[in-house]
Amino acid sequence: MPASSPSARHQRVVIALSVHILRAGVSRCSDARVDGVEVRLALRCLLQHCPERWPLELYWDAAAQENDIGRAQGVTTAFNGIVRQLRNVGRYEDVPLL
Repeated sequence: MPASSPSARHQRVVIALSVHILRAGVSRCSDARVDGVEVRLALRCLLQHCPERWPLELYWDAAAQENDIGRAQGVTTAFNGIVRQLRNVGRYEDVPLL
């Protein structure tokens, strides 16, 4: 599929929005649980793009933790793992959303 096809553009938008949602979770996770439906959907959307599932599973598990420090550490580590995988497979670049 050419990079300029509507389907490829759609996938880039879905990935960028999903990363945006997860990044927002990282910024909120030290104050409260972030295991809401939007995070679940974002993780589900990224599942097919990440070769390894562990960071997605870690994010979800950490997002539900009651311990603030453990939740923040787990969510941050998982987010970094997700973004690294997406970059490594050429599915994500840090670009502003329009």
